[in-house]
Amino acid sequence: MLTAPRFTAEVELTVPFHDADPMGVVWHGNYFRYFEIAREALMNQFNYGYSEMRVSGYVWPVVDARIKYRHPVFFEQKIRVSAAIEEFENRLKIVYQIFDVASGKKTTTGYTIQVAVSETTKEINFVNPDILFERMGVRP
Repeated sequence: MLTAPRFTAEVELTVPFHDADPMGVVWHGNYFRYFEIAREALMNQFNYGYSEMRVSGYVWPVVDARIKYRHPVFFEQKIRVSAAIEEFENRLKIVYQIFDVASGKKTTTGYTIQVAVSETTKEINFVNPDILFERMGVRP
């Protein structure tokens, strides 16, 4: 994993009513939305959010994802979601952690893997495009 703070982003959220089931527990699929909000904040730090990706000629679909539910999250709970870049040379692997703001307790972990796909040819790039490295300020 890249250790510099600039390769990590955090967002704080309050769980909305529409994310919870009748018992007030967050529905399992909504955690991916929380990951997405943190991932978007992370990539925007490099001025390479989704609009910039598309302008650069690439789309970045998620091709793999995993979540480990450690403790439930509830309606109106304040959570902190972190996203950190773990791999970037041939694919973009981002790892996530969700914490309860009040207690600091880790509730959820996971990752997503995205690959660069040329918007014109629809072909997968097996090495990430130079624009990603330029925006991140790194060389593989």
